[in-house]
Amino acid sequence: MGDFSLALNEDQLQIQKWVHEFAERTIRPAAAEWDEREETPWPIIQEAAKIGLYGWESMAQFFADPTGLTMGIVNEELFWGDAGIALSIFGTGLGVAGIMNNGTPEQIMTWIPQCFGTPEDVKLAAFCVTEPNAGSDVSSLRTRAKKDGSDWVLNGTKCFITNGGIADVHVVVATVDPSLGARGQACFVVPPGTGGLSMGKKERKMGIRASHTAEVIFDDVRIPAECLLGGEEKLEARLARARQGGKTSSQSAMRTFEASRPIVGAQAIGIARAAYEFALDYAKERNQFGRAIIENQAIAFMLADMATEIDAARLLVYRALWLARNGDGYQNAEGSMSKLKAGRTAVWVTERAIQILGGYGYIRDFPVERWHRDAKIYDLFEGTEQIQQLVISRAISGLHIR
Repeated sequence: MGDFSLALNEDQLQIQKWVHEFAERTIRPAAAEWDEREETPWPIIQEAAKIGLYGWESMAQFFADPTGLTMGIVNEELFWGDAGIALSIFGTGLGVAGIMNNGTPEQIMTWIPQCFGTPEDVKLAAFCVTEPNAGSDVSSLRTRAKKDGSDWVLNGTKCFITNGGIADVHVVVATVDPSLGARGQACFVVPPGTGGLSMGKKERKMGIRASHTAEVIFDDVRIPAECLLGGEEKLEARLARARQGGKTSSQSAMRTFEASRPIVGAQAIGIARAAYEFALDYAKERNQFGRAIIENQAIAFMLADMATEIDAARLLVYRALWLARNGDGYQNAEGSMSKLKAGRTAVWVTERAIQILGGYGYIRDFPVERWHRDAKIYDLFEGTEQIQQLVISRAISGLHIR
């Protein structure tokens, strides 16, 4: 068990410094360009792979930290650089989490290296859950997986998928038994080059525009039985318990989201911190009425609140990360608490940063307007603000709040 401490250890500090330098030197100078282009920043992903930041070995190292904090630390620093580019680098992590949380040891060893490729031949992965008529309500997924001989055949459409259609490995949550709702779902890997998988509409977004988001269409996508994560024996046992009204493990999508919510919270904190630091420096340098604007209480108190909210959100994220690794599961939806607080904080802090810069905060010559656009997604994806409240309220009350 990793001891809980508010002081980062030497390994964590070294990794934090390494990632921050990459974010400062490579990501941040390119952020405005790739935001305008709305394209996947392949050169930066390749550079991340070249230095060892993007790859299954580094992912394993980050996850191996017994305190559970390192992955959050890495995400905060990368997203401090730029959220769109950072999500292009770490969007593969969602597909990896889907494999980690649902796959057998053999499947994990087979598929996770293929999600990243090599520095010479970089690959991407995608996690496909959301559908046009099933966003927060993952129990209503219509994408079907049917057994046909020894194979599985997938049909349906997913939307708002990070790396969707351009990924080499797609991890898909599909319904096996519609009568069981969310308990009748399973998770599958679609290997590279599988016929019937295609990219639909590429979305044009308000923020995180360097990250590719698109529909993924499955038209009689045939995959072998070994692509069912967890294996058929485990799936059949789970479905049998569900049909008999027995207790089953959490649904495939929810297991992945539970694991990723504190990480997403750390990303939001990185955006908030970037905006706060920029606004603080600006307030020290900007003179009005014969003095720096930070000497006015209205500005100074706003910055004090920004700093306080960021620290509070980070502590919730650290607690959730530590509990996920060292605790006995979340007792009061601590993962959702951390994501809820961090998302709200990112939106509020970036809005305050615009206010401090005034008119300059509203124009694209300064980065705070981009950070505000990027921040808003953290109230939406990985479960909206209201879904987090629902999860938390159910956990603390023991009731099925609707």
